[in-house]
Amino acid sequence: MSKLNIIPVFVPHYGCPNDCIFCNQRKITNKNYADDLIKTRLDIEEYLTFFSNKNKETQIAFYGGSFTGLKEDVMVEYLKLANYFIDKKLVNSVRLSTRPDYIDDNILEILKFFNVKTIELGVQSLDDDVLYYNNRGHNSNVVFEAAKKIKEYGFELGLQQMVGLYKDDFEKSLDTARKFVEIGPKFVRIYPTLVIKDTELERLFLKGVYKPLSIYEAINIIKPIYIMYTLNKIDVIRIGLQPTDNINEGKDVIAGPFHAAFRQLVLQEIFKEILSKELDIFKDSSEVSIFTNKKNISYVVGNNGENKKYYSSEFKIKKLKFIGTDDNYNNIIIKTNNKKTNIDIYNYYKKYLQSLEV
Repeated sequence: MSKLNIIPVFVPHYGCPNDCIFCNQRKITNKNYADDLIKTRLDIEEYLTFFSNKNKETQIAFYGGSFTGLKEDVMVEYLKLANYFIDKKLVNSVRLSTRPDYIDDNILEILKFFNVKTIELGVQSLDDDVLYYNNRGHNSNVVFEAAKKIKEYGFELGLQQMVGLYKDDFEKSLDTARKFVEIGPKFVRIYPTLVIKDTELERLFLKGVYKPLSIYEAINIIKPIYIMYTLNKIDVIRIGLQPTDNINEGKDVIAGPFHAAFRQLVLQEIFKEILSKELDIFKDSSEVSIFTNKKNISYVVGNNGENKKYYSSEFKIKKLKFIGTDDNYNNIIIKTNNKKTNIDIYNYYKKYLQSLEV
C-alpha cells in the first residue's frame, strides 16, 4: 500500500524536446498534449475526493515529459496551480520527474520556492555508450552533477533505471545499479525496456538490429538489482511500466518483457530461490508450515500458486501451509512437527550478491 496519496498530472513531450529511441511519450501518457490549467485543476479536485485516508501525505505529481524542460513561465503556472491546493491545506507538496540535463541552480530555486519536495530523474543508464546509442543527449557526468545539486538543495531524490536498452547488457545494468547506490537516492523505479510503436527502437527491432529481453531474462537482470537496492535501504517503488489503454500487449507494445505485475514476478522468483535452498531437509514430509510476514505471502506462494506447486512437486511435500504473520518482514520460518528452520532474508541477499561478486 502506498505511503502517499498521489495526484498525477501528465505533461507529455510538451516539456521534452529530446527523442530517446525507446520513447514515445504520447503513447506512454496516453495523451497528445499537456492538460490545460483549467482541466488540470478540475482533475486535481476530482482526485482529492478519491482518497479514503486523508491523513496520508498528499502530493501533486507532474509526470510524463520532463517537467523542468517546460518553458519557465509555463512551468511556474503549473506550480502556482499546485500551490493553490497547498495553500488550502488540501495538498502537502509537489513531486516531479525530469531529465538530468534540465536541472540547474535557477530551476532548483524555483522548485524550492513552490514547495516541490521530490525530484525524480529519468537516468535510465549510467553507461556512456548506452546513453549515446539510445540518444539520451547527455553523458553520465550530467547525472552525477544533477543528483548532487538536488540533494544539496534538500530535495528528496528518486532515480529511474531501465534494463535491456539498446547496447545494454547484464554487467552494464549492474554497474548502473552500483552507481545509483553511490549516489544515494531515496527511491528508484526499474523499467524493463519495451518496444513501443512509432519509435526508433521499433525500427531497430523490425530490422533485427535490436533484440528485446524475454520476461525470464528481464527477471534475472532485475533480481540482483532489486536486492542491491533493498540491502542499501533504497526503496524500489515500482518495477515495470503501469498498464494503460495503450501500454498493453496487442496495443502499442510491439515487443519486450511486458507484464502487468512485473514486481510480483521478480519477488516471487527471489522467494522461490530462498525457500528452495532450505526445503531440501523437509523433503518427503507429510506436512510443512511456512510462516512469513503478511506482505511476503503472495511472493512466497507465487502468482496463481506457481511457487507452491513447485515446492510440493520438487520436494515431494504432501501438504503445504502458508501462514501470514505480523513478525519481522526479514524472517521466514519453516517447520514440521520435529524440524524448524529460520531464514534471514537479508542474509540470503548478502550471500546472493557475493556469489555474483557484486
